Amino acid sequence: MRRTAMNRTVTHHTVMDHAGRLDRLQASLPAHKLDSLLIAHLPNIHYLCGFTGSAAALLVADRGAILFTDGRYSTQAKEEVKGARIVIAGKSPLVAAAEWLAAKRRSSTAVGIEPESITAGMRDRLASVLKGRARLRSAPPLVERARMVKDAAEILRIRRAVSLGASLFRIACKKIRPGVTEVEVAAAMEYEARRAGAEGMSFPTILASGTRSAIVHGRASGARIPRRGFVVCDFGVILAGYCSDRTRTVHVGRPSGEARRLYEAVLEAQQAAIAAVRPGATAAEVDGAARRVLQKRKMARYFTHSTGHGLGLEIHEAPRLAEGQTEKLEPGMVITIEPGTYVPGKWGVRIEDVVVVAPSGCEVLTPTDKELVII
Repeated sequence: MRRTAMNRTVTHHTVMDHAGRLDRLQASLPAHKLDSLLIAHLPNIHYLCGFTGSAAALLVADRGAILFTDGRYSTQAKEEVKGARIVIAGKSPLVAAAEWLAAKRRSSTAVGIEPESITAGMRDRLASVLKGRARLRSAPPLVERARMVKDAAEILRIRRAVSLGASLFRIACKKIRPGVTEVEVAAAMEYEARRAGAEGMSFPTILASGTRSAIVHGRASGARIPRRGFVVCDFGVILAGYCSDRTRTVHVGRPSGEARRLYEAVLEAQQAAIAAVRPGATAAEVDGAARRVLQKRKMARYFTHSTGHGLGLEIHEAPRLAEGQTEKLEPGMVITIEPGTYVPGKWGVRIEDVVVVAPSGCEVLTPTDKELVII
């Protein structure tokens, strides 16, 4: 018997391999001519040592790792951090890390930084603190590349998040009625998510009805659901730090033949893309499988975004499934498959599942009920 979000208690005892992640990162530094790596992107810090606070810097070097944070997180850091020494600073964690480096290093060394996570102003400040005792270098996305392939503990957490998130569609179908506002439906879904144990939503719930369904990211608004038309429901939850993502499109009132053909075309495109997911396939090949179906149906011009993206600690992670993307899929990658068509001023349809790349093919983590729901 399937348990719903209404009666479900969520517990998590999966243990993350923080020590192994730090060891592998440390071992990779010499190949990139780095003596240490200064990490500011909070999801990367969470991945490497378990810390979930909002202010931190993680310094990873050959002799170990040090987490710098402030006094607000002294207790939390002791409870969460694995594999790293903790330093509580009375200033910016990044500046504290730079001061530590300046005090400890006797000769110039190469310190990698995440260029997309540090402002130009902060980089200048760090260089000033280091006073030439260490050279700052933009590092490649070493942690992001490691995060692309999920281990068993991560996949289990994502699986649980996907299951909880998927259960919210039942709430949506109960609340979607002509005259009800989009935000009322979204609020009911989000309330139930928190009751079921979610830490929050993966992103602001998208609930776009009628002509608004043609807005790709149509966040729930005060618009009232019309008597007839599509309603795009795109939603996800964060559970034990990991995200889920699901889109289903329903139709209020009896759909026309044209509406049914539109929905069937998107569903066929989504199934074709899922069938293309396998180790060794490129991200572009999966994207192309969906586009060819819509091209055949003369709807390709209405598909205006990529076919999918990775997800995990963040709702959007590498790889990106789009034209020109040469990244090859590997077992353990978790990605969304979400083609859609959007006719401005008229309607839109999107169908999305989360899948994990398996040794041969893939496994669809999202419950696979995708027949058009008519309300």
